[in-house]
Parts: sequence; structure tokens; C-alpha cells
Amino acid sequence: MTTVDPDTRSGDVELAEPGPARLGVTGWLRWTWRQLTSMRTALILLFLLALASVPGSVLPQEGIDPAAVSQYYAAHPSLAPLLNRLSLFSVFAAPWFAAIYLLLFASLAGCVLPRTFRLVGSARQKPPRAPSNLARLPLRASYGSQLPAGEVLDAAAATLRKRRFRVQTGDGWVSAEKGYLREVGNLLFHIALLALLLSIGLGGIFGYKANRLLVVGQSFANTPTDLDVFHPGRLVGPSNLQPFEINLLGFHAQYVTSGPQLDQPIGYQAPLSYRSGPGAPLRHYVLTVNHPLVVDSVSVYLIGHGYAPDFTITDGTGRVQWQGPVPFIPVNQTSLTSEGVVKVPDARPTQLGFAGVFLPTAVDVGGQLQSAFPAALLPRVSLVAYAGNLGMNGPQAQSVYELDTTHMHRLAVAPRPLAPGQSIKLPDGDGTLTFTGYTQWISLAITYDPGQLPALFSGIGALAGLILSFMVRRRRFFVRAEPADDGSTKVMLGGLARSDAAGGFESEFSGLTDVLKELHAGEVRSAGADPALASQEGSEQ
Repeated sequence: MTTVDPDTRSGDVELAEPGPARLGVTGWLRWTWRQLTSMRTALILLFLLALASVPGSVLPQEGIDPAAVSQYYAAHPSLAPLLNRLSLFSVFAAPWFAAIYLLLFASLAGCVLPRTFRLVGSARQKPPRAPSNLARLPLRASYGSQLPAGEVLDAAAATLRKRRFRVQTGDGWVSAEKGYLREVGNLLFHIALLALLLSIGLGGIFGYKANRLLVVGQSFANTPTDLDVFHPGRLVGPSNLQPFEINLLGFHAQYVTSGPQLDQPIGYQAPLSYRSGPGAPLRHYVLTVNHPLVVDSVSVYLIGHGYAPDFTITDGTGRVQWQGPVPFIPVNQTSLTSEGVVKVPDARPTQLGFAGVFLPTAVDVGGQLQSAFPAALLPRVSLVAYAGNLGMNGPQAQSVYELDTTHMHRLAVAPRPLAPGQSIKLPDGDGTLTFTGYTQWISLAITYDPGQLPALFSGIGALAGLILSFMVRRRRFFVRAEPADDGSTKVMLGGLARSDAAGGFESEFSGLTDVLKELHAGEVRSAGADPALASQEGSEQ
């Protein structure tokens, strides 16, 4: 744009000051991509991913232990809803976690792929021409030789090749370089890290996680309807689940019975039988902590256990409306004091509900019953009875571990601890409840992750690349030879480390200098016959 000064002649013009350059949409996109694929951004995103994973290891997660999440709600009724809105009970399925993950993947992909092409190109390149003035290099040496300049350079080139240097020769000079594996290790680390993210994504898309609470004597099949909690991957449907079935035969827990470590568990064992599919042979396995059952690439972990008191309940008509065990959830992991509810929707003339506590080893502490030991040495159960509408036909689904007493009234039965075999009679002829004993239950975590093995190999590759990038040193060695005034040959050596991690190159340079001095002095005519050279044949790349 031009402006015309009215005080000047008609032919005189003055150029305006140029304004700031505008990037435009394409320019801004390129700038954003460069920022995203920079190493600084990748490190920041990697740190954010590690930071975002912390709540997943501190807070209970829905996909791993939903019962612990329910306990957290009960213990922190005001804080838990806020954490839930932030998806902190399902961190690894949260949108903000996925955003960090995808940005890190894009950053590493944009960083690694161009470097791969550059590495392939640099791997074909020969060492650069030797500088004309080797005295300016950090490491340098010079000496005289009676050999002609051509023989000096040929002998130096042969020696450096035996040391696994990449060598290039020219008119009056030899250039050698070593340590290309450093860049290979650096690139391997980034590619392995990228593969690790891909493996995690593979598990999130084609894998699934599930939980099942299983009472001793019961069985289940690996179907969505038979699982308590089911979190499928993005592309996982009911037909993709492996069709195995498991039957729990028993459960045994051992505890320390004396000393300062009283109540501490020694070990858990859950003998079970399973079939890998319909018609498959029946197999047996003893499930223990950190030793999962693996069926058709699915891992079944033992993650918890508890007690299931056994009740027999009759209604006002005298009919047995409930008979069997009811899992109670531990509220104290040390003593295994457990809480639970029993619902009898078919009771007549009105529905019945019971809420109470199970104490494995009941003791009286100041007039209040507590459990003194996690093993069932003196089992007792104490219940509060209700009658009315359980509300199980409403639009809202109910938890089997909670009793909605909104439309119920408490029965006039004083709660008292019941030993196995004891009963309580409900008022107004509403029936009886008998505590017949107890059994145990275990909590199983069922995990299928097809990206687990690739993630392991990716982690090993990343570690190997990191070791290579730290251990291998990139360095250059130069030799120049020219005739001197007295008829001898002047030999000049120079060394240059291309990385800060090239510690020890000074000693290597000194050793090479000594070898070449002896060689050029005519004392050693074959570089392969030099004992110092032979001892360093296997030096690192």
C-alpha cells in the first residue's frame, strides 16, 4: 500500500511502513503442529499422563473394585459426588485422560516419524571431511614419521576400520566416526514408547474388565448377564467373550495368631474347577493372590473375600421364603466386620427386609459388640427387621447391598446377636428368621488385555533404547599427513566428541594416538598384530 504526500510533486510517493506478517490458517496449523511435536511438549504431556494416573492408584476404581467405591461414598458422602463428577472413580475411562493420551500419541508420532527418515539418511552418510586445522579441535596430537604420507594414511585408515570406525579418505586426510548406535538407541526409545501407547490403546479397544462376587459352592459363566460389573472395550460385544465357566469349591484364609502382627493374613487359597468352554474337560486350580488363573488368554485374579451368613426366613403364612447365604461387605479389613441386607420380596402378608452386621469373632467391648479377629472363631450376626414395601418395582434400580426403608417400618424386635442355629420371631405373626451358619465368598477381577504382551516387549525395547542412548558415545577421529621440510612426514591427529555423554573419549584418543605412533614409526607393520589394538577390538560402537 502507498500513500501520497500532498506537499510533494505528483510523481513523488512515499512507501508506508510494512505491517506485521499474518500467519493465516495454514501458518497457524503449522505452528501448532510444530509446538505439539516438539520434545518439550512430549515431556510435558508424559508428565501430565503420569500425574493423571495418580488418582487411579489412590482412589478406588469402578472397573476394579466397585464395592470399595460404595464404601468410599458411605465414608465421604459430600466429597464422593464431587470426585465422581471429575471422573476420578474411573480415571482411565475419563475424557480428560483420553485427551492427554491422544495428544501424547500424536506428539510422539510427529516427533518419531521424521526422525526415522533422518536417521535412515544419516546412516548412509560417510564421515565429514577432516578439518584443515586439527589444532583447533578439543583433542589433538602431532608427531613425525619416516613413512611416506600415503602409507601413513593407509595404515591409519586400516587401523580405524579394525576399531569399527566408519572411515572416509581424501587427499592428505582420513576421517573416521563411531557411535552411530547412539542415535539408533534414541530412536528405538521413542518408537518403543509409541508402541507402548499403541499397546495400551489396543487393550482399551479390544479388551474388557469385569468383576464377579462368587459364594463358595456357586458357579458362573463368562457372559455379560452373569457378571456383576462389566466394562467392555470400544469394539467388544457379548459374542467376543471367552466362554469359560468357573465353580468355587472352597476358600481358606490363614492369619497370624500371636505377636505384634496379630490379625495379619498369611495367605489365601481358593480351590476351584473350570472349563474353558462348553464340552471342554473339567480342570482344577488353586487361586491365590498374585497367581491368577489364565483361561484362553483371560486372567482371573483374587482381589477380595468376605463372609456370607446363611439364613432361613419364613413369612406370616409359615412358608419358607428365603433360604441361603447372603454376602455381607467388610467395613473393616482388619477384623472383617461386615454389613449387609436381606430382602424378602415374596413374604406375606407384607414384604420383609433386614439390615445388620456380621462379626467373625464377636467380643463385648464396653457393652458394644466388636470383632476381635478376622477368622470366624465366634461368629455372630445382629439384624434390624423391617416390614413394608421394599420399593423393588420402582423405576430406579436398587443395590443388593442397600435397603430402602422409605416405605417400610421397623418391627418391634430388639436386635440381639444370633449364634448359628438361633432364631428371632417377628411380631404380629410376620414370621421367623434363623441364622443357620455362614459360608465365604471371594471377589474376582476378570481381565482380558490383548495389548499386555506387546506392552511388555515395548517396555523392554524402550529400556534397551535408553541404555544404548546413554552408553554409546558418538565421536570423530581425524588424521592428516603432509611432507615436512626435512623429508619426513608430519602426522596430525584430532578428536571430537559429538555428545556430552562421550566421557572417556580422552583415554580412547590417547590409546589410538599411541597405536598410530608405533605403527607409523615402523615398529608395527600390521595393525592387527598390535596387542593394544587386539584388546580393544570388541570396544562398543
